Amino acid sequence: MYAGPLVIAALGFPWWLRLDHFINLLFIGLLIRSGIQILAAHPRLYWNDGCKPSSNWLNFTRKKIPRGGIWTSMNEEVAVSPLIAQPGKDNLGLGRHWHFFSVAIWLLNGIVYIVLLFATGEWVRLIPTSWSIFPQAWQTFLIYASFHIPPLSDFHPYDPLQQLAYAGVVFLLGPFMLLTGATMSPAIEARFPWYIKLFGGRQAGRSLHFLSLVAFIIFIIIHTLLVLVVRFQNNIRDIVLGSHTGTSFGLALAVAISALVFVFAFYALSSWYSLRHKRQAQDALGAVVDPLRKLLLHHEASKQHYEKKDITPYFWVNGAPPDSEEYKKLARKKFVDWRLEVKGLVISPLHLSLADLRKLPKQTQITKHNCIQGWSGVGEWGGVPLSEILKLCGAKPEAGYIVFTSYQEGKKAYPDSEGEARDTPFYEIIDMRQAYHAQTILAYEMNGQPLPMDHGAPLRLRVETVLGYKMIKYIRSMELVADYTTIGKGHGGYREDYQYYGRGAEI
Repeated sequence: MYAGPLVIAALGFPWWLRLDHFINLLFIGLLIRSGIQILAAHPRLYWNDGCKPSSNWLNFTRKKIPRGGIWTSMNEEVAVSPLIAQPGKDNLGLGRHWHFFSVAIWLLNGIVYIVLLFATGEWVRLIPTSWSIFPQAWQTFLIYASFHIPPLSDFHPYDPLQQLAYAGVVFLLGPFMLLTGATMSPAIEARFPWYIKLFGGRQAGRSLHFLSLVAFIIFIIIHTLLVLVVRFQNNIRDIVLGSHTGTSFGLALAVAISALVFVFAFYALSSWYSLRHKRQAQDALGAVVDPLRKLLLHHEASKQHYEKKDITPYFWVNGAPPDSEEYKKLARKKFVDWRLEVKGLVISPLHLSLADLRKLPKQTQITKHNCIQGWSGVGEWGGVPLSEILKLCGAKPEAGYIVFTSYQEGKKAYPDSEGEARDTPFYEIIDMRQAYHAQTILAYEMNGQPLPMDHGAPLRLRVETVLGYKMIKYIRSMELVADYTTIGKGHGGYREDYQYYGRGAEI
């Protein structure tokens, strides 16, 4: 039970509300900073899922796509200063780790806030209970617009405009950001195609998510400005000490400044540590993010069934084709000498040609490709279900993962790679659950034609519940193993090992 509106309005701000406000401040900043890092990986926004560069409605890059040669989506990525991005520079993988970690804590903090809001009766000061709030808020807006301050009697403890704005941010804008964020999950899109359509498609959801970010930033700026100019001393004592009566302004100001110093120091130190110790940051943040991702999304299977009219004429390329003499020789002969090697924990090792694969049951599917950088495209893929290959080779019970290797090297898959990463053959790993998904195939056709070289000829993997970086191209071999931690640097693939991406790619 709660004491009633009149009694509640006379009370100060409880400790849990003030603590929640501080936690929200810290993590909404992390979300904004890491969101900027993610946006920088493909700094274009669209209202269509085809993502043709000329169709973007907004872009944040000065890079020009050349007329000749290959321009991949990796070339689009721009480096961002650690002053505004988390962790900064061109670190999409770590930016995503920070974003999803911050989402988890921010959401938990929000749930605790809502529960306590209603359990303690504090909701009566925040949620409007009469339609009269709208004309009152308009009158309050006119007062502010005339550079005056509403009378003290208008604050209960918020004036009508504040109350309407705060309620809108808590119960509308915050949930809307979560809902639009979910549109960018390939697992959700694959399992619930109808959900994405509610927002006009994946790219419309991404654009709406960005606009929500802008709305949050505008709210924060105006909110902070009003705190500073409208009864500043009372506001600081309310925010920090819970009440502006009988409390010390000096103490409140000192605590407020200390809290802000802590927040900005945390941003600076966490960015510095992430850039200096990338593997440790990946592991620490992944320890929170990975179990949640696996629990909520990993079990989902794709139910996509797009139509031919949905196929997008433009389809971004990610990573340049291999340049080794071995691959070029195979390509010149139209891959007639190419063989897929199947080995590891199998009863019957295989060496399959393209002709062999074409004799196996063929599956055609029209699905949406979602790149980790942000772009998407719908294509028709034809090939053999991976389950048919596993049936043919006889996967042993102890096999837990499949390691796919590529003719592509790191320098082609990741243009800015250095040292060991440049010459390391590209590889990715999926688990057996994903391997047996109905829409997991080894594709040798795209849009009714032999798989183009730019998109992975002669063979590429399609796993429709994950991001594109897991769908390895230019496949050389597949090996069934019990554990992936002994492969490469032990994080589940090339991009996980060298670009610090998450092993799971369902979001």
